[in-house]
Amino acid sequence: MIHEIDEALRRLLRARALPEGAAEVVFDAPTRDWAARRNSPTVDAYLYDVREEVARRERGAMALRDASGMVTRRSQPPRWFRLSYLLTAWTKRSEDEHRLLSAVLTGLLPHETLPTEYLDGALAELGPAIPLTVGVPPVESRSIADIWSALGGELKPSLEVVVVAPMPVTADYTVAPPVLEPMVAVVHDLTEGSGPMPPVREDTQ
Repeated sequence: MIHEIDEALRRLLRARALPEGAAEVVFDAPTRDWAARRNSPTVDAYLYDVREEVARRERGAMALRDASGMVTRRSQPPRWFRLSYLLTAWTKRSEDEHRLLSAVLTGLLPHETLPTEYLDGALAELGPAIPLTVGVPPVESRSIADIWSALGGELKPSLEVVVVAPMPVTADYTVAPPVLEPMVAVVHDLTEGSGPMPPVREDTQ
């Protein structure tokens, strides 16, 4: 699921934020050594935190229906996870980095969810909209400076990009076929000398 979100975010940035050839989109940890090796304009979306959105957890089973509306399979509801990206721009000049960040912000702000045309694989098959936020302070108290300190790098302007994505829990399973015939019950009278009573038919509707 995480690699599919990465790819969807990459496609969105390339299509809506960055002109052709403006910058490379990567998902590396922006350490000091990594920064020293960069020699071309780069937008880095570093995934620094993954945690479950417990408030969105559901119980029970979901019914999966065919084209006629009949339940054919069931599955457990997916779990939702909050993926937090530290998005930074890397060039030789600070002004160019600011232009890249501005382009990214302009390209992402119109989207409250990841556009479906950029989703692929199991992520596209799950169906529900995938929330996307840009530049919103995290709910938990977390210092961006502490993240840069852990990476061993220097503090840079960055955007907090958060995607809340579903993660399948179990594979779906086939349910029993529907009952189409009425149930017939044969009732026996236990009184001595009595035979079986007439069958009793129950409507299954």
